[in-house]
Amino acid sequence: MSSYRYGRSWRGTRRPRRRYRKFLDYALTFAILGLLIVVSSRLDRVESRQANGVVTVNDGDTLTLNGEKIRLRGIDAPEYNQTCLRDGEEYPCGRRSREALGKLIAGRPVTCSGWEHDRYGRLLGNCSAGDHDLNEAQVAGGWAVAYGDYLDQEEAAREMGLGLWAGEFERPRDWRQSHGGMIDGEHGGIGMILNWLRAVFLS
Repeated sequence: MSSYRYGRSWRGTRRPRRRYRKFLDYALTFAILGLLIVVSSRLDRVESRQANGVVTVNDGDTLTLNGEKIRLRGIDAPEYNQTCLRDGEEYPCGRRSREALGKLIAGRPVTCSGWEHDRYGRLLGNCSAGDHDLNEAQVAGGWAVAYGDYLDQEEAAREMGLGLWAGEFERPRDWRQSHGGMIDGEHGGIGMILNWLRAVFLS
């Protein structure tokens, strides 16, 4: 008799639990489907695009192309007003970096491609002028540092004492932080994932 009552009690507690679990399964399925619909409807926001034209050089890693600001992806150059040390004396390394980028472009049309935007809305682009890969050349010439890419080029420039490496300088990101400037994460890796999530869900 007692075993019969125990059996009824056990079955009575299982049925609501099964219904609750079934409801959760349905809810999870609908949530996943909804997420997939949102992602698929916004994939155009992470498609790589290409632009070309005559540019304005803002600083050593930023251009304005067809009215849009483009940050050279994977590198970080001194801010325009940043100064560095060479032979014990200050010099305007931010302006020198900008001049170096201008010489690489030499008035030629620039082509940039990319899909990521940083937290300030600038397109992160890989840009070229003629045969010059501008991102790579700025680091190889010592007028920018690696910022998620171009580590080999930075190492070579450091060993040869080129550009910034001919003296002493503060990393651009550290300089911006100490002067109340804009701070963004390194490009690539976790930064790329965050940019993708930002583009899909927050743009």
